[in-house]
Amino acid sequence: MPALRALAIQMIAAALTLALLRLGVLTPPSLLGLAAIQGCFAASLALASRVPTWWLPIHLFFLPAAVLALQTGLPSWFWALAFIILALIYWSCFLTRVPLFLSNAKTIALLAESLPAGPLRVLDIGSGTGSFVRGFARLRPDAEVHGIEAAPAPALLARWLARGQSNAHLSRGDFFATDWSGFDVIYAFLSPAPMARVWEKAGQELRPGAVLISNSFAVPDQREAGVLDVADRRGTRLYCYTMSAASTAPPRHRIWPKRQPA
Repeated sequence: MPALRALAIQMIAAALTLALLRLGVLTPPSLLGLAAIQGCFAASLALASRVPTWWLPIHLFFLPAAVLALQTGLPSWFWALAFIILALIYWSCFLTRVPLFLSNAKTIALLAESLPAGPLRVLDIGSGTGSFVRGFARLRPDAEVHGIEAAPAPALLARWLARGQSNAHLSRGDFFATDWSGFDVIYAFLSPAPMARVWEKAGQELRPGAVLISNSFAVPDQREAGVLDVADRRGTRLYCYTMSAASTAPPRHRIWPKRQPA
């Protein structure tokens, strides 16, 4: 489990720092300096264990940030409140390894233009604050757009922001526990971690011809049917996978983006 691995790395780095201090290899610095040394050890251990690169700054700055926070003199209730707020926003991302990503306007516009005209049922899995659901529903009034998000705060905010949009539906829950069989398009902006499981569920539940579209993260060991390149600053790529006849769900009309890569 990534969280347990991170904890183990932090503890090993702390033990190494204290051992070098007791052996006299390190001259006792300030508490912040000692935390900085531990952070360097932790980041080095994380790099050696080949964790995802976004973990490196977390390991580097975790203990120094904690020391600085303790030195501010703020009351304990402040940190308890901050923890509760962060928990409501990020919820179980330390288990799912899916951070909060927001789809930009260019990505939403490209998909709204590329997917064929006519009634569509679209599901955004891990919808966050609902930016994709609201934007796509506004650009495609012929579509019924749903979003599901596990974290309480983003899910609540998403529902409030989508008020008044009759074709935008936001809910809180586990998208893996949701039935996908009634949807034409599954849109995912998650992380590499759950994509194999997403593909497995899509293959089991989506109808032949339905499309799984993943923002930025390809499905491992699967060849995409097409890729849409978004002309934005980060060079976003949308990996599109069409469900084959191997799916167990009954057939439906074929859905596929009209704009194909050159």
